[in-house]
Amino acid sequence: MSDTSIYHNLTQLGAATELPKSPEEAVLEKVQNPQAGTPYMVRFVAPEFTSLCPLTGAPDFAHLVIDYVPDGFLVESKSLKLFLGSFRNHGAFHEDCTVSIGKRLVDLLEPQWLRIGGYWYPRGGIPIDVFYQTGPAPDGVWIPEQGVQSYRGRG
Repeated sequence: MSDTSIYHNLTQLGAATELPKSPEEAVLEKVQNPQAGTPYMVRFVAPEFTSLCPLTGAPDFAHLVIDYVPDGFLVESKSLKLFLGSFRNHGAFHEDCTVSIGKRLVDLLEPQWLRIGGYWYPRGGIPIDVFYQTGPAPDGVWIPEQGVQSYRGRG
């Protein structure tokens, strides 16, 4: 049986939790990394990420890929889902959304390494891809490509 005491601080997992009204209101939670000391990578993919244009209020859509090499902590996935969902009513440019998500995770987790790719769908005829990374990838960890092709339209 596993030691569940590392999960004592979780408030959202296993409970009915409403979508936060804003990213600032969202509570990101972390748990101790039970494999601390073993170098490995974690990937989260959010293929239907949504935010709002801060000027027009029109929806913007992105395919996000978040990769990180944990140190002492892991992000709890339900809290991450709620945090990402909180952007649905949040107005910000693509660059701000992508980089602020990466920075918020870095502040929470203090990972060995993190990168986020924001592959945004076109608005106004121009797709915008935004990438943030904390530094070089650590040696000895398998870091696969994110595998998201640049937007090609019809052809």
